[in-house]
Amino acid sequence: MSGASFILAINLFLSGLLAGAFMMIAVYDARRISARWLVVSNLLCMAYLVVEFGIPAFDNARLPVVLAFALFLAATMAYNFGLARKYEVALAWVPMAMFFVGASVFLYFAQELPRQSTVRMMAYQGPYAAMQLVAACIIWASRQRLELIDRLLMGTLVGSAAQFAAKPFLAHALGGWGSAPQEYLQTAYAMASQSLGTVFAMAVAVLTLVVLVRDVMADANARSEIDALSRLFNRNGFMTHADQALREAARRGLPVSLAIADLDHFKEINDGFGHAAGDRVIETFGGLLARSAGRGHVVGRIGGEEFAILMPQVNLGRARLFAESVRGAFSDRPVEGLPAAHRCTASFGIAEMLPQERLGDLMRRADEALYTAKKAGRDQVRISPTPLTVLTGGTSSDAGVNLNGRG
Repeated sequence: MSGASFILAINLFLSGLLAGAFMMIAVYDARRISARWLVVSNLLCMAYLVVEFGIPAFDNARLPVVLAFALFLAATMAYNFGLARKYEVALAWVPMAMFFVGASVFLYFAQELPRQSTVRMMAYQGPYAAMQLVAACIIWASRQRLELIDRLLMGTLVGSAAQFAAKPFLAHALGGWGSAPQEYLQTAYAMASQSLGTVFAMAVAVLTLVVLVRDVMADANARSEIDALSRLFNRNGFMTHADQALREAARRGLPVSLAIADLDHFKEINDGFGHAAGDRVIETFGGLLARSAGRGHVVGRIGGEEFAILMPQVNLGRARLFAESVRGAFSDRPVEGLPAAHRCTASFGIAEMLPQERLGDLMRRADEALYTAKKAGRDQVRISPTPLTVLTGGTSSDAGVNLNGRG
């Protein structure tokens, strides 16, 4: 077995492993259509390698050469469709199909040219280079935020396109690619070409796998931070994202306010109408908070019937207006499963971030204001001491200020 044949055998084994790896991702997350395309791409690559191995056994290798070419070109196209699904870029079927047919037909007739003709060699390598450039353009055209690994993959695809385009010239430099297709695997060019192709193919495959695994882990982490009932962040998710938002607000010198809300008489709802009705109350209130929150706000269910809304770029006055609007909307909204005349209410405590304050301190002050609202009769909004009061040594009695005249 020649060195080039040995590399083909290694590639066949690696393609099988990669197909299995992408299959595992596709099975783990059925929504990840991109992984299915990548499985198809590697299976087509395996078929190409099998045909490439068998070419020396044919007296007339014209059709096997075209078949091998078409299989590998189809593999690169399947990869591009998978990449397009991952990066949410539209890839037109018709032009791709026309390119595939045109390139295959051109290669068939290009074999009438002299074996060492640059045009004949480029007919084989040029379409591969074009598909790798298309893949790089897919990443470039994505509206998703590109991280370092995405840019590395894009750069590697450009490098892979360049090596395909350079292979006809490499073949001339190394004495050609054999006097006949059956002799290709015995040439020095075949050894160099297969080695170079393997390096880029493995680099592209590994980087693509890393990108997909990163996305799977990000999705799994996001799902672990979501409360299944309210569809808001759970406590851990809220604390993580609220802390990130606070750091960004501090860096930019922006105000931040926090509202903590608690559903009034929630135990009585569960006891009187059942836990299914209580769940619908939570769903209704959670949906109202999600729809009312502004861009960049962090909303979470941090306890059984307790919710928190962190509002960057919002001062205490605007936070009060937000809480009042949600409070009023919730008290006016009927909940499925409860009597038509029954209205649910919520109490709110609000605090604005103080200089050098941490998230835990901000939550404690908002919670104290919430306690004051509950103690004063519920269905109302109370605020913690204002920053000015605290900084000038005011008393904590300011936490009892009633902002809706109900207390």
